[in-house]
Amino acid sequence: MTKETKDEAQTSVTLVAQRARVAARALARLPSECRTEILMAAAQTIEDAGNEILEANARDCRAAETSVAAGSMSSATFARLRVTKQGIAQMAAHVRGVAQLPDPLGKRLAATELDDGLVLYKESCPLGVIGIVFESRPDAVPQVAALALKSGNAIILKGGAEAAHTNEALVSVWRKCLSRFPSVPQDSIHLLLTRSDVKDLLEQDRFVDLIIPRGSQAFVRFVSQNSKIPVLGHGEGICHVYVDQAADIEKAIAISLDSKVQYPAACNSAETLLVHEAIASEFLPRGIATLRNAGVEVRVCARSRALLGKDGSLEATEKDWETEYSDLILSVKIVSNLEEAMAHIHRYGSGHTETIVTENAEAAKQFLDEIDAAGVFHNASTRFSDGFRYGFGSELGISTNKLHARGPMGLEGLTTYKYKLYGNGQTVAAYAKGEKKFKHRRLE
Repeated sequence: MTKETKDEAQTSVTLVAQRARVAARALARLPSECRTEILMAAAQTIEDAGNEILEANARDCRAAETSVAAGSMSSATFARLRVTKQGIAQMAAHVRGVAQLPDPLGKRLAATELDDGLVLYKESCPLGVIGIVFESRPDAVPQVAALALKSGNAIILKGGAEAAHTNEALVSVWRKCLSRFPSVPQDSIHLLLTRSDVKDLLEQDRFVDLIIPRGSQAFVRFVSQNSKIPVLGHGEGICHVYVDQAADIEKAIAISLDSKVQYPAACNSAETLLVHEAIASEFLPRGIATLRNAGVEVRVCARSRALLGKDGSLEATEKDWETEYSDLILSVKIVSNLEEAMAHIHRYGSGHTETIVTENAEAAKQFLDEIDAAGVFHNASTRFSDGFRYGFGSELGISTNKLHARGPMGLEGLTTYKYKLYGNGQTVAAYAKGEKKFKHRRLE
């Protein structure tokens, strides 16, 4: 690329970001009823354009099959790429779910009477312009578009090249719906098309308020290291199921199976199974047999191998404890007690989602209180860590950060707040001189 061509491309992304900023201000003024009406229309438009979306996805999948055969694309990535008729219905359902959520904007979060006739309000408002860079999963387009519109934010999307046709079809369908509503600028959603656009997007700190990367750990790290814009995301989903000595065996088998097998490509699927030594001889033979029957490749620690004998399990290495497989592979380790299980999780976990299976309420409380992760569960599959399942309507991604948003990121994660001060001619000088005193009375 010549310098002139590069400058032209960067200018193009800058214009997109500038227009998105203008569009975001228009979205912030839309009444709640209008945003809800648009989202319900968008859901119907997705269903009406189902064949068009499936045809575009078929083109992407045909190209991807070659990559899978060549070994340059994993089966897990291919699974995230594919869209089905059921997937179209789920996209529409997610959009309707977001439409029916309470309005996140203009919520009075606090009110303080500073003095007579001087009242300070804290109210929720949109972030502004959100850049979302994601890989493989085209169903992210309607999910994030719905959340952005509901929360009054403009979005700039950049999907992976493997889903280019599907992403373009989905954004085209969304913009087609927006064209029926003159009050909504079509610049409130834009799809970037080239890899070089990503770097240019990361430089738009004047116009873009937040970047959300959805992809591999290396990809998230690249985004974080190459932008002045705040970045919110998670690098890995190394999740654990811990089967305590007081676990119900049937629950433990069902939860371990669901956490690994229900959708192994997801970031909230389990990668390591930790088992208390007191229950290992009873649980492991049945648990591993069930997992293996579901097609899971099991990699076990030395203690597990000694217990199980030559059952065909592979030996786990240090690398297995720190690997996000995103596939039907599970590492297994016997631990001596709850403290060892928690120490393992804190050493190798990614702060995403961890679960304990136990009938001991005290052990469960200790696990939930002490494990440092965005999601900590008791007697439930790690797969519940999801915005839709949490009742957020949908999610932009799952954050393992501790500032602003943590866990599945829904509407609240796309809002910030402002302070509105209503006065009647007051000045600071009178308070500085001691002529007046603040009341600082919290109002209901």
